[in-house]
Amino acid sequence: MSEYSHSTAVSSAAEVFDKRTCSLGEGPLWHPERKNLYWVDLLNKRVLANGAEGEQAWQFDEMPSAIGWVDRDRVIVACENGLNLLNLNSGEKTLVCALEPDRPGNRSNDGRADPWGGFWIGTMGKEGEPDQGNLYRWYKGELRQLDSGMTVPNGICFDRVRNLGYYADSARGVIYRVPLNEADGWLAGEREVFLDLSKEGLIPDGAVMDGEGNMWSSLWDGARTQCITPEGRATDALQAPVIRTTCPAFGGDDFTDMYVTTAAVGLEDQPGAAVANGVTLVYRNAVKGQPEPAVILL
Repeated sequence: MSEYSHSTAVSSAAEVFDKRTCSLGEGPLWHPERKNLYWVDLLNKRVLANGAEGEQAWQFDEMPSAIGWVDRDRVIVACENGLNLLNLNSGEKTLVCALEPDRPGNRSNDGRADPWGGFWIGTMGKEGEPDQGNLYRWYKGELRQLDSGMTVPNGICFDRVRNLGYYADSARGVIYRVPLNEADGWLAGEREVFLDLSKEGLIPDGAVMDGEGNMWSSLWDGARTQCITPEGRATDALQAPVIRTTCPAFGGDDFTDMYVTTAAVGLEDQPGAAVANGVTLVYRNAVKGQPEPAVILL
């Protein structure tokens, strides 16, 4: 297990990318073909977008939580009851894989495409009940459980060079690391604790990997997105003008812009605050990232 050390701040300043406030903004994804950022307003059951095509929104009848792109016209959206294909042109939503139909008290949470074309997705109790959550991978039509007994599975990201997967349990303040099979991305060993942030009172939320294998973890109630090296050392951080940073994503033409969703749930904007809670932020020319892989359907 790695030891956490304190960070410094990088020079890029946060800008408001989208001023629409999300009760719980999550799951940002830069679509490399459409040049749009997509993300969810989870509690208000919306998928939002902004970028080359301007502001867009899709209203759902269940809570969406994470997104992966399939092709130019379709994305995978993880929702309470399963993984869905959303047609970005027509708005049509089609269920492709049910998710815990025997657990109506659970919903999906963080998710991300892996470098092999699979999609990882966590589940959790709708009221955050302890140990109710599980972790799954959907790959070429097969859904397989990877872990269980979690409370708030989060921070899913991947290091393809080292064939490693990472995920966190936010409620425990712990980030795990697991080896992956080089050929197909399935688990190749047991998980181990990569970083325990509980002693510092830090809560790891969503995370993404940059082009050099460093993890960038948004810290819930931490007002920043923290860089963590492959050795588990905290280095730079992107400071936020709001406290509840939730999930980062790389985007822009050369993937050096970092987008960060935030949350307004449980907070009141301070009088005269320059930035409202729940907006989506961008840090221009901040860090060299990489595009998200497409999800392979079959």
